[in-house]
Amino acid sequence: MVYSAWTTALAGAAVCLILMLVIMPGLIRYLHRIKFGQTEREEGLESHKKKNGTPTMGGIAFILVPVLVYILGSFFLPDMALNQNILIVLLAYVGYGLIGFLDDYIIVVKKDNAGLSPAAKFTLQAVLAVIFFLIYRSGSSTEIWIPLINRYIDLGWAYFLLVVLMFTAETNAVNLTDGIDGLCAGLMIIALVPFTVFACLQHQYPVMVLIVMVAASLLGYLKFNLHPARIFMGDTGSLALGGFIAATAMVLKQEILLVVIGFVFVAEVLSVIIQVTHYKRTGRRIFRMAPLHHHFEKGGMSETAVVTRFWLAGILFALAGLLLYFL
Repeated sequence: MVYSAWTTALAGAAVCLILMLVIMPGLIRYLHRIKFGQTEREEGLESHKKKNGTPTMGGIAFILVPVLVYILGSFFLPDMALNQNILIVLLAYVGYGLIGFLDDYIIVVKKDNAGLSPAAKFTLQAVLAVIFFLIYRSGSSTEIWIPLINRYIDLGWAYFLLVVLMFTAETNAVNLTDGIDGLCAGLMIIALVPFTVFACLQHQYPVMVLIVMVAASLLGYLKFNLHPARIFMGDTGSLALGGFIAATAMVLKQEILLVVIGFVFVAEVLSVIIQVTHYKRTGRRIFRMAPLHHHFEKGGMSETAVVTRFWLAGILFALAGLLLYFL
């Protein structure tokens, strides 16, 4: 069974990668033509001002390609079944992508970076998290697995709060990380590797297949997003990816390891929280600029150097997550 699943996963990944490489040039030209371009903040880094006009909403491609290929394959291949776990992950991927699309659309039309208000965005994210919890709760337990001690603890209805926190925090963390060419997509590909292993070892082969297909689609997108980026994923892509990995962690019962594996995303959002809180209290900044990747840029490090170092950190945390899983 595992060999069949890996054959399906690799075949699906190849199809997704090829489709992305074929689709992306045309999508970039189309977004250029309709002027769906990035608008950099006035208070942003000077080196980023040249990114104005670069097409955004590229996340549409790496959402639709694996989702449509998977759904089509589900009619023919048992390793691509549409079970409850897969439906939750697919709904999270598309649902949070739609929230991001709405945010991007407002930004593009108004030509500023305001988009959805934080309250509206948070509310929509929380509502989706509640829906996923209710679907998941109907057929699964509210237990979480604790690494190191290898025990399950039943949180009961407190699991509901964990799910809402996990989805809203992860989507916003991934969103904040998408600020440098190639950073977010590369980190997400790295973070998805351990979850592929977890899904395989748990015999959740449909989930494993979907993860591999999404990673392959991201790899195709990354070719066009590396510095100097020809396209950005926008909130469409970043919110979708945050929802995807949060849902994957939930159905694989790896909620705690999500924090470890995705700690670079966590560090990014923590840097913003720390910066804002400290500035309101003291009027001084801890970081040169937040999120964290801008702190290093502001210190003179090039985009590519920051991305490389953050990717290396992502690999270390991914390995740490794998190690904790097997201990």
